[in-house]
Amino acid sequence: MTAVAEPGAMPDHAGISFLWLEITGKCQLECVHCYADSSPRGDHGAMRTEDWIRVIDEAASAGVRIVQFIGGEPTLHPDLPDLILHAQLRELAVEVYTNLVHVTDELWSVFARPGVSLATSYYSDEPEQHLAITRRPTYSRTKANIAKAVRRGIHIRAGVVDMGGAQRADGANDELVRLGVPSIGRDRLRQVGRGIRDAGESVTQLCGQCGQGVAAIGPDGSVWPCVFSRWLPVGNVLNTALSDILAGREANRVQAELRAEFDQRIVTMPCVPNMCDPQCGPSCSPACRPAGNCRPVGACSPDYR
Repeated sequence: MTAVAEPGAMPDHAGISFLWLEITGKCQLECVHCYADSSPRGDHGAMRTEDWIRVIDEAASAGVRIVQFIGGEPTLHPDLPDLILHAQLRELAVEVYTNLVHVTDELWSVFARPGVSLATSYYSDEPEQHLAITRRPTYSRTKANIAKAVRRGIHIRAGVVDMGGAQRADGANDELVRLGVPSIGRDRLRQVGRGIRDAGESVTQLCGQCGQGVAAIGPDGSVWPCVFSRWLPVGNVLNTALSDILAGREANRVQAELRAEFDQRIVTMPCVPNMCDPQCGPSCSPACRPAGNCRPVGACSPDYR
């Protein structure tokens, strides 16, 4: 006998296994394309450390297998080490998406733990271009800390965001190879947040798999189908349990609307290498490989290996 979901409930296959935890809106940089609109003027939001710990507990109980700490810049949150260790106590794999501008000795020790990995963004092999994008002279620091992570045997991947023009995206990719980074992705500019150029936030900036096994939580407790769909909040963990949000009517409604929208444009959906890779944040596997060999629709899943 086939089980029938309660009215308004998400179907079983909509259960999440990957969760973005945006623990702060504060960042040392002011990247011209930042989808989170983070900056030094940001803050840690309304979510307290105990709220994040509760969310991690709820996520583990809901079947989540990996959490990714993002921001802003997650290393600026004073309790990031404690949150990582708590996630590991709940047997969750952990990835930290960081700009690698400043890493304390304590954080290096935590990052070296089994089950913890790093990810970062890289823009050019020329310091001046890197500065023009991040608005801070951080090229040398980020490069040195990438090399340090590789030397320490910490699993790290990097994403190159190609914004076109004279940007040396290929040079950035080649430099990452020389640094020994084992996994390198590539993405186009997403017109979300400060990345908006000639289009507004819309489903055209999404990969087509939002909410399919993934969800994101912001510093104010808002829950989104993914980090790029912030105009579609489905609840808030400060007043509702995560599992109730994901199984709620609003999540169901938003997911149905997204599905219908994607189904309408599935034939013309562009084959863009790594089109699911956020430009300065987390990654869900590319819809197309860099060589242009398109993967089947529905193959977009969190890439944390």
